[in-house]
Amino acid sequence: MTNRNSLSSTKAKSPNLAKGSQYSSREKGHHQRKSPLSSPVSPKIDYLIIRLSSLGDIIHTLPAFGALRRNFPAARLGWLVEKKGADILDWVDGLDQVFIFPSPPSKRIITPFTPRFFNFLRQVRQLVKPQGITIDFQGLLKSATLSFLSGAKKRLGFNRNNLREPQAAWFYTQTLPPLDNEGHVIDKNLKLLQLLDIEEKEKEFPLLVEETVVNKVKNIISELDFRPGQLLVVANIGGAWPTKRWPVSHWTALLKPITRNHRFFPLLLWGTPEEENEARLVSHQTGIKLLPFLTIKEVMALISTAHLVISGDSFPLQVASAFKVPVIGLFGPTDPHRNGPWHSASRVAVTPLDCRYCYARHCREANCMAAISPIQVSQLTEDLIKEVYGS
Repeated sequence: MTNRNSLSSTKAKSPNLAKGSQYSSREKGHHQRKSPLSSPVSPKIDYLIIRLSSLGDIIHTLPAFGALRRNFPAARLGWLVEKKGADILDWVDGLDQVFIFPSPPSKRIITPFTPRFFNFLRQVRQLVKPQGITIDFQGLLKSATLSFLSGAKKRLGFNRNNLREPQAAWFYTQTLPPLDNEGHVIDKNLKLLQLLDIEEKEKEFPLLVEETVVNKVKNIISELDFRPGQLLVVANIGGAWPTKRWPVSHWTALLKPITRNHRFFPLLLWGTPEEENEARLVSHQTGIKLLPFLTIKEVMALISTAHLVISGDSFPLQVASAFKVPVIGLFGPTDPHRNGPWHSASRVAVTPLDCRYCYARHCREANCMAAISPIQVSQLTEDLIKEVYGS
């Protein structure tokens, strides 16, 4: 668990936060967030959201959180998350409590049965009302077990037919009917709220962006020679799975022509040492500069200020969708109808191979992303820029 500082919902209350139609859909009703350990009489949680990871999936859960807050403005809402995702929740307006799950050293271990874990569990049980409700958007055995161990009497989850680990449904007291067509994962998450009589279709993200972080990112790109008036193009080289990454040669073919137009200022975004190596190869062949390593918050701030994002299915792409930044998505092993950008200022390039949407993290052939032509992506990029920014 961690203490999350309160984020004011308007600039007038806090000069360090930026809010607007691009950043937040909630104009009213900010709630003070307290540390679970700050007071022995801290008000207890009415609804506990469980979405431990990944970063993109946490973003996908935000519209459901926002709908829950709008429908229950007086309720206290908590979120159980792994440490890496907690930085995102720092910027979620209306969230009262964050519980950081003490992840085990190995992903093969469901729970780390250590004194630290039992202390965490004791604090969760102290702060979640027995009559409170858990909502498990993750749908794994681990998350469902934590839902059960929270002590909440009412535990909501998806039908076993719509779970990657169907046994997770054993821990729920109420589940949705089977979903024949899950649709986009954001829509799937919103459907789970039907168990609370909430019918919501709006994809609104209650995010507040911290101005100090935005200013830091602006200083970084200024030092890389970005000038006001240029269109900032962020090319995200990385992807959490090797199968989601576009080849270096394709990035080079796409970005070289962009460097000849001084209206655009492209930068290369990366996250891991392997991605950095690939970005350096692209940089060497195009002259485009690499961004330094950025934190999760800095990536979000960067994306919020960008004019165009080009990315595979990854966290930066989901952030661009949340902020309604124009985005080009590159999809091979994952389905854009489920995971892709959803707003109007977006385009998607999909591999033509029949094996697409396999959701395989590793592949012997590894040619599905390579089958996406740079010419196709270039045309999509040109069309989107004309539509959004003019010729």
